[in-house]
Amino acid sequence: MEGNLNMTTIIIEPYNAEWTNEFVKIREYIWPQIKDCALDIVHIGSTSVPGLAAKPIIDFTIIIDSYDVFPRVVERLRSLGYEHDGDGGIPTRERFKGGPRDNFMAYNMYVSPKDSPVLDAQILFRDYLRQNKSARDEYATLKQSLAEKHRHDINAYVDGKHEFIMRIVKTALNQRNSSC
Repeated sequence: MEGNLNMTTIIIEPYNAEWTNEFVKIREYIWPQIKDCALDIVHIGSTSVPGLAAKPIIDFTIIIDSYDVFPRVVERLRSLGYEHDGDGGIPTRERFKGGPRDNFMAYNMYVSPKDSPVLDAQILFRDYLRQNKSARDEYATLKQSLAEKHRHDINAYVDGKHEFIMRIVKTALNQRNSSC
């Protein structure tokens, strides 16, 4: 994102099945360039949860085995017009910006090693919401309320979701650990 993040207008839309198709198009564009040095590209974030209202922005993560291959991934993504933008203060989640002037809907691209605790939490959260309608509905209501209250303050919007997300991640982690 460019400019002042606090000036972004936050819009929450009802779930759109097209979001999955958009992720697939983006994945098909990027994967051929990195498939020999990455493990997968996964759709994360609210647009990856069927039935969940969301900001219409695709979030996805390129999963790598370890940081040993990260320089190659950076070079491959650079050849497509992307630039590494640091971790944004979130260790084990590298951000990328730029990219081609394409016909894809808006998206955020990240790269994480397979053992990233951030990636693990994102997948736990996504999968829990996919399986739990009441949590999904509660999250949609929270997001809509926060978007209305903080229409132009993305930081306040994100901060307002933090406690809910941490509670769901903890619940999902406890469920995973108890099923082992």
